[in-house]
Amino acid sequence: MMLRSALTGLLLCVGFTALPAPAAEAKQAAHPPGAAIASGHALATEAGFEALRQGGNAFDAAVATSAALSVVEPISSGIGGGGFFLLHDAKTNRDVFIDARETAPESATMQAFLDPKGELDRDRAENGPWSAGIPGLPAALVHIASKYGKLPLRTTLAPAIRLAREGFPVYDRLARGYRSRSDVMERYAGTRAVYLADGDPPEVGEILKQPELAHTLELLAQKGFDGFYRGETADKLVAGVKAEGGHWTAKELAAYQVREREPLRFKYRDWDIVTAPPPSSGGIALAEILQMVSGWDLRKLDDAHRTHIVVEAMRRAFRDRTIYLGDPDFVTVPLSRLMDPNYAAGLRASIHPEKATPSDLFDAKPAPLEDDETTHFAIIDRDGNRVSTTQTVNLLYGSGMVVPGTGVLLNDEMDDFALRPGTPNAFGVMGFDKNAPKPGKRMLSSMTPTFLQSKDKVIAVGAPGGSRIITEVLLAILGYDDGLTPQQVAALPRYHHQWYPDVISAEKGALKPDVVEALRKMGHTVNDAEPIWGNVQTVEWNRATNTLSGASDPRHPEGKGEARAQP
Repeated sequence: MMLRSALTGLLLCVGFTALPAPAAEAKQAAHPPGAAIASGHALATEAGFEALRQGGNAFDAAVATSAALSVVEPISSGIGGGGFFLLHDAKTNRDVFIDARETAPESATMQAFLDPKGELDRDRAENGPWSAGIPGLPAALVHIASKYGKLPLRTTLAPAIRLAREGFPVYDRLARGYRSRSDVMERYAGTRAVYLADGDPPEVGEILKQPELAHTLELLAQKGFDGFYRGETADKLVAGVKAEGGHWTAKELAAYQVREREPLRFKYRDWDIVTAPPPSSGGIALAEILQMVSGWDLRKLDDAHRTHIVVEAMRRAFRDRTIYLGDPDFVTVPLSRLMDPNYAAGLRASIHPEKATPSDLFDAKPAPLEDDETTHFAIIDRDGNRVSTTQTVNLLYGSGMVVPGTGVLLNDEMDDFALRPGTPNAFGVMGFDKNAPKPGKRMLSSMTPTFLQSKDKVIAVGAPGGSRIITEVLLAILGYDDGLTPQQVAALPRYHHQWYPDVISAEKGALKPDVVEALRKMGHTVNDAEPIWGNVQTVEWNRATNTLSGASDPRHPEGKGEARAQP
């Protein structure tokens, strides 16, 4: 099948290790033989293991990994952004979804993002203070540490504080990202103070130090929630946003709350899947797509028909995403209907096995890429606790604005709202009234941290990629169902369809020429020469062999997935 055959050239085994089982093991192991962590940067993976060495659990390791990524991957995420944490507590056998999505400030009305002609002001939506929602990630770190962890924040944040103060080597992706966003980033004094500290932009191999961010993290470690959302840091954030023409208030910062939500659950073949609920759109889309394609044995289809069926399911799920989904605290999401296998069966019946179904809106332009702007990590510890987390600042380096005196790079998540209903955002995704901004509302997201469990295997997986996160995780699930290893899953070639624009986007070489030709004869528009995208991170515990594996996407060599014995 295509998912297997197209691996050639990608299986570099970057950042992958497996921890073997002892010689004699029971048929079904009760606990993993150690711990596995996979993240987008080796220094963040190491921060997670440091927390485990200090006596922490997977949730402490998640805090440490998340905070370290916030320092070493400012291109992708940070404490000026937000994220979703999917947790499994092995002792209670409970899954919980921690929603740390950013929220809209009171000033962020739809009218505030329109130009004098009534069109969407792209610059205001994507750059600078108006584009930033109230950050959620710091509150999540505090919440997880206090409710699920074993270690104090001063311990779990120590690696991130050290990395911010002492610095880390600039890598290619960070330097390239800065060059692509320099015209925006250099508008802001706080950003220039960090990234032009030596007089020129970051270059590969240079040491990037962020002393003000180190101080901000120290206040978070010392004072918890109040160390960021009240007092010194909060005052600087409000003043810095106002100085650049935006408007935040101390009240709305102090009012931020994470939400604990019940994850979504559904079955696909022999897999029990636990995934992200709204305000993520990913879990519902996964359920719809997998329930639709379950009407075929994908492993018996030729590559062209397999791709056609999966794409048609993607098309229908993304249409529902656009129309029905939003923040469940503000709008009614028809969850039971969208998750119902009978609803999926109705959608499946509309799929012609030999012909593409044209989308309501047709545009042959490829969907804009998000590759480096979001990050994911996955963790399993020796007790069987597990974490799947996706965190982001949205576009490359978020809003581009570092608030002076804080080191905090603000997100530009306001663009994920339907700021002008029916107008696509930076990733080509449209929205309507259900995802319109309101004070305190969370913007719809595609972040899809996910767990899979079968008779023998326990897996955590996720990815960055904007709207393509959903289809990356989908292809990962299908890869695991095909029997691939974690490293093969992380390396899988990618294709994507999101209803609008009506085009199959594919990495160069992901689809064979004969498959592309067959898809075009079915009526599909195919762009089969896109650059690589995404950055899958995944860990697996095979309970039959009692082995652990961690895998990091070989597209980005700075990532690392590793399994180790746990003290």
